[in-house]
Amino acid sequence: MNTPLSVAIRDQIRQMQAAGKVRTAQIYLTALNNFMRFREGEDLPVGALDRQTVLAYESWMRDRGLTRNSSSFYLRSLRSAWHKVLGRRLVQPDPFAEAYTGVDKTVKRAVRLPEIRRLKTLPLSGDEAWARDMFLFSFYTRGMAFVDMAFLRKSDLRGGLLNYSRRKTGQQLMIRWEPCMQEILDRYAPNPTQYLLPIITRTDLTAYNQYKYAIARANRNLHLIGYKLKLQAPLTMYVARHSWASIAHSRHVPLSVISAGLGHDNERTTSIYLASLDQQQIDAANRNILRLL
Repeated sequence: MNTPLSVAIRDQIRQMQAAGKVRTAQIYLTALNNFMRFREGEDLPVGALDRQTVLAYESWMRDRGLTRNSSSFYLRSLRSAWHKVLGRRLVQPDPFAEAYTGVDKTVKRAVRLPEIRRLKTLPLSGDEAWARDMFLFSFYTRGMAFVDMAFLRKSDLRGGLLNYSRRKTGQQLMIRWEPCMQEILDRYAPNPTQYLLPIITRTDLTAYNQYKYAIARANRNLHLIGYKLKLQAPLTMYVARHSWASIAHSRHVPLSVISAGLGHDNERTTSIYLASLDQQQIDAANRNILRLL
């Protein structure tokens, strides 16, 4: 293909944004911008991406102090965007075959149940209290991603069930609405917008810009809370997702139930899980975890 790589990927990004897959679109844009910095702004045809270019890009990132996991993230994201551009066309040899695109074991990102309990009772106010509530809401809802929380609509909650579509994969998920979730909602004034949670609350700013500001605000305050709790690893919104899965696993919840509860981002694997699971089984697993708090 002779189409410039950046043009083709930006076209994919626009399609994803139009389809509501905002998070994936942002990842692709970040990966493309980093690659173009390596290229010093010089584009190349889609079909010209080869082994030498990819290995040089990997070396460039490592020379600038990026860890293997960080360089791997950029490479995996670029590879995914490149494959989207190619569609069903296969290119051999694979230009990414010799680059490292794995995930090294890192510092544990989950927190234990006693730490969640301490977080719940820690005296907090203002932005820190809000960040704590957003973290707990994510945990209560089986590790819901912050972007999905931000774009939950009031109409998604009906009949005691929260129905939403994951913005990353488009997968439809259903969660039983529990009293602890309602308690968080009751702590805030009714949202004047169509959205459920106190994240996107203004009509004079774009929803996506409010989401980006809110995730930074939440993580900044969660870091401060983590220091107060003397946690060994940084506390972030993503830790809520890891923690739900880790605590569920420690309580012997079957892996298939955990995967379905999280809305596994591998659509093929998720469809296998969901084909054999009863929604009530997933809700029961989540309720059992919440009762431990």
